Amino acid sequence: MDVAQVKQEIETQLDGTLVYPSGEGCNFAVTVVGDIFAGLTPVKKQQLVYGCLSQHIADGTIHALTIKAYTPQQWEKINA
Repeated sequence: MDVAQVKQEIETQLDGTLVYPSGEGCNFAVTVVGDIFAGLTPVKKQQLVYGCLSQHIADGTIHALTIKAYTPQQWEKINA
């Protein structure tokens, strides 16, 4: 699996999100930005993203995954 596949998996399942992946081999980090995260706790945000890749985690294709999830407003504040 590569970063393009990780990005596609998340964007396909979480419509309207922007995904910024990094990593290689079986270790990845993703930053996901979308309105879908509005009103959710950090844990719920991570669970949504994790769910998109759970099959790949279960079969060992992805060994480690770091997730950061933000609403567009949160993302704007971080990058201001």
